[in-house]
Amino acid sequence: MEKENQFDYIICGGGASGLMLAHKLSEDSFFNRKQILIIERDSNKTNDRTWCFWEEKESDLDAIIHKRWKKAVFKSTEYSKEINLNPFQYKMIRGIDFYSKITNELTKKKNITFVNDKIKSIDDHGGIVAVVCEEKTYSGSKVFSSIPDKEYLNSTTKFPVLNQHFIGWFVKTEQAIFDPKTIQFMDFDLPQKGNTRFMYVLPFSETEALVEYTLFSKDLLKNEEYEAEIKNYLNKKKAGDFSITEREQGSIPMTAYPFWEKNSTNVMRIGTAGGWTKASTGFTFQKTVRKTKEVVEFLKEEKPLNAMNQKNRFWFYDLLFIDVLSKHNEKGYHLFSLMFKKNKSEHIFRFLDEQTSFFQEFKIMLSFPVGLFIRALWKRIFN
Repeated sequence: MEKENQFDYIICGGGASGLMLAHKLSEDSFFNRKQILIIERDSNKTNDRTWCFWEEKESDLDAIIHKRWKKAVFKSTEYSKEINLNPFQYKMIRGIDFYSKITNELTKKKNITFVNDKIKSIDDHGGIVAVVCEEKTYSGSKVFSSIPDKEYLNSTTKFPVLNQHFIGWFVKTEQAIFDPKTIQFMDFDLPQKGNTRFMYVLPFSETEALVEYTLFSKDLLKNEEYEAEIKNYLNKKKAGDFSITEREQGSIPMTAYPFWEKNSTNVMRIGTAGGWTKASTGFTFQKTVRKTKEVVEFLKEEKPLNAMNQKNRFWFYDLLFIDVLSKHNEKGYHLFSLMFKKNKSEHIFRFLDEQTSFFQEFKIMLSFPVGLFIRALWKRIFN
């Protein structure tokens, strides 16, 4: 193989996790002499998504924050609550702004190369990994892949798989119906139809917002079903006439499947493909920030990639929650209502961010119907 096609690290996929990992490597002088290749199929990045997360401190991504909020509302037929997010802020980043910032910074690094090509296979041969693409084959000492392997979604029975699926409209309404200082974090006050369904609203002004119809369930809907619910929501709010300026759509797997067990000595799955999505909520961005930092520190130890520990007690909490939600999907609104009703909002957000103490976690667990989770635990232990 030509020397120009040999690299120390190859990152397969130039989405959020791939670019974050490359960025963290570029910031650490330990890796200055490492040759890094990023392979991305598409050369033109678009504003294909938005990422939202809560954060207590400022970060180096604050320069591209599109909007931030300090208040939120949780709403269901059982319980409603206006939440002061302090000490957190809820932040939103547009995909195109993230891609542009990180890519521009990485292209200035002499040891980082970008290639646009379609990856056909990744083969770990022990001493070297071959990344076979349509145009060329590249070799790397270590390879990180964010390319989803969907076979497990169709074959796994031990680990239930739900989806966080949604369609969102960026709307401009005739009437001023939004509070630009307050997000609708989860609005369950709508027909559940045997699933966990809610509206998620990020307001930018009194007449502009992202309105997203979201489900935590196994099966996806037809596009017109999501869109009909958004229309119903806007009509219920008396929005008047409205225009749609942008659309977004997605489906994120919610599962405690141990993706890392498919890692090898020299190949690691990252991002959603590596189990970096928070199984119980579908949030990915902030967890990816943490995981990339952990990977960078682990690489300095020069151990096999499959030796990195990725299982903790939060994984087990998510496992039980998905077990319950997959069997009782119609109870999702009830479970979230109990959690927000019986706990401080700050503790909930720290818990969802995996930053709580065991005592705080135990208290949150007591919020839920004990019988449902005891049965799920029993089946995990004895089945």
